Amino acid sequence: MPTDSSSLLRRGLLVLLMIGAVGLVGDLVLLEHYEDRTQLIPFGLLVTTMVVTGWHWWAFDRRTLRIFQAMMLLLIVAGPLGIYFHVTGNYEMEHEFDPSLLGFDLWKAVLHGEAPVLSPGTLVQFGLLGLLYAYRHPLLSSTDPTR
Repeated sequence: MPTDSSSLLRRGLLVLLMIGAVGLVGDLVLLEHYEDRTQLIPFGLLVTTMVVTGWHWWAFDRRTLRIFQAMMLLLIVAGPLGIYFHVTGNYEMEHEFDPSLLGFDLWKAVLHGEAPVLSPGTLVQFGLLGLLYAYRHPLLSSTDPTR
């Protein structure tokens, strides 16, 4: 990887992404976020993100950059899906716990429920960080297909 100031900034973005992914995996483990198969989705995405990021770091070619970009798009899609799962789970739990809750009170309880509703948005943030890294990346403008 070149060492001009632009590439140093890009490396910093990759390091931030890796630190964030490792930290979020640790957080998910501490929260025991593995009770059912859908809760394993962020683990798979984050571990794959770490592998793809490391692969791109070492190989530094157009192919790994494109795979990296695809992974970032998957994270961006997974974030709202996770928000949906958290809201749905909280809704079902709150409705089961107190069927008399309706309207604003029900949605207030859902938003304050056990599953943090906005936490999956972190995946979107990571995806955007990765796409920022790839924005106008020199490997994409290179005429040499081996780079």
